[in-house]
Amino acid sequence: TFQTSRGEFTIDLLPQKAPVTVANFLDLVRRGFYNGLFFHRVIPGFVSQAGDPRGDGWGGTDYVIPCEYNDVPYQRGTVGMALSGKDTGNSQFFVTHTPQPHLNGKYTVFGRVSTGMEVVDHLAMFDQIQSATIRVAPKPAAVAGR
Repeated sequence: TFQTSRGEFTIDLLPQKAPVTVANFLDLVRRGFYNGLFFHRVIPGFVSQAGDPRGDGWGGTDYVIPCEYNDVPYQRGTVGMALSGKDTGNSQFFVTHTPQPHLNGKYTVFGRVSTGMEVVDHLAMFDQIQSATIRVAPKPAAVAGR
């Protein structure tokens, strides 16, 4: 869950589609990497992007992770890993405001906004991530006889 200066939104992660990317994202959240960073790229009707400690679109971690292209389409609320070239993902991520089929297969999809998409829609340049936290979804209860 991301608490921002505009409100809160929650991302459901897709570890079965992008295990390395999800593990990296979770590690960054656990370490507090995103806390205090800004949305440095916001294009209404397209994407909101964050995760750059420099704030100019060129910052990130001191390592990169491989692309994990998958078959999940870029729909409204899809979360993808930003890149500057193949296998250059690290900390920058973006959320699509509307379906963006031209992005399909070009950036790793690793999550979807499950609540608070209206907050994402209203993000502006330099809105701040106040905190990012991990909430593990409860496992469904076993049903007797199944």
